[in-house]
Amino acid sequence: ALAVAIRTPAGMAVATGDFKMDQLPLDGRLTDLHAFARLSEEGIDLLLSDSTNAEVPGFVPPERDISNVLRTVFANAQKRIIVASFASHVHRIQQILDAAHEYGRRVAFVGRSMVRNMGIARDLGYLKVPAGLVVDVKTLDDLPDDEVVLVCTGSQGEPMAALSRMANRDHQIRIVPGDTVILASSLIPGNENAVYRVINGLTRWGANVVHKGNAKVHVSGHASAGELLYFYNICKPKNLMPVHGEWRHLRANAELGALTGVPKDRIVIAEDGVVVDLIDGKAKIVGKVQAGYVYVDGLSVGDVTETSLKDRRILGDEGIISVFIVVDSTTGKIVGGPHIQARGSGIDDSAFTGVTPKIQEALDKSAQDGVLEPHQLQQMVRRVVGKWVSDTYRRRPMILPVVVEV
Repeated sequence: ALAVAIRTPAGMAVATGDFKMDQLPLDGRLTDLHAFARLSEEGIDLLLSDSTNAEVPGFVPPERDISNVLRTVFANAQKRIIVASFASHVHRIQQILDAAHEYGRRVAFVGRSMVRNMGIARDLGYLKVPAGLVVDVKTLDDLPDDEVVLVCTGSQGEPMAALSRMANRDHQIRIVPGDTVILASSLIPGNENAVYRVINGLTRWGANVVHKGNAKVHVSGHASAGELLYFYNICKPKNLMPVHGEWRHLRANAELGALTGVPKDRIVIAEDGVVVDLIDGKAKIVGKVQAGYVYVDGLSVGDVTETSLKDRRILGDEGIISVFIVVDSTTGKIVGGPHIQARGSGIDDSAFTGVTPKIQEALDKSAQDGVLEPHQLQQMVRRVVGKWVSDTYRRRPMILPVVVEV
């Protein structure tokens, strides 16, 4: 990981990215604290700091602590070993390769991002691969199960990743009783349900699932509170902007910054899209721009909105009721209908005889009040039918009224 220092006429901003300060790194490359100290002497006007582990006290354990745990898992595994990890975590993959080599197993990478990233890491010399250790996944059928290690993506329960598809029996690799699956990652906040769903699916097919909850197979890649305090005391930022985390993480990181001497009025917490200006040596919120998710639906990109997604959720959960009525454009009296149909709501069409008189009564009252505009009549029908369905069935389907004038 690399931090970035940006010098501007308004001052210098430093963004940490995702970071931690491993004192015993596997590749021997320590965090360059000298560079941060030099930047501090020059004056860091705004520091944007990783907040993910700001609530966790102390220091993150070194990566090398995992090696012995992995060796134990490899020693006890009777059949195939399947490891799910981030495709960018070269150090973790190196530990897997070392353990596989030690226990006489061959390794195959599964998943496009994993194959691509590990190929690049090997070409650049970041990944040390003993000769003959890595094989193509197509050759696995020729090897005994106790000589196979699969390294794949999907440690966060991503639905299209290799591990999720294995759990759903939707992958060429079939989980069988006796397989060992290692989830070499922690749970990213918000992914808990997806990950546990994958663990349950794998366990269902007989796999022994090893994860952070029952073995130390992962250490975080984000600095804990002790490291952040140490880091702030080196950088001495004039302004602090916690980033990369949920609100509870951002707040905790802001408190750490305040403890090290950053004035509270110079600590900015901002959501995506918020505009922060650095003016006269002070950072402050000055506005907001449009920002958010861009939804891809088939061939359309960005055409789907939150409103249309809400409609889809209602349709999927509660169904739809359509009401078709023909009224006289002069008197407002019903001359046809109401014809009511339901789809996906669990309500039989014959049950709507109970609401028909209510619709008739409401339309008669509207005619007496001089309300004849079709849109207003549609809104009135929606309210009447919606209240009846809610009172009778405790449901809230989408109501689609159509009023035609003749």
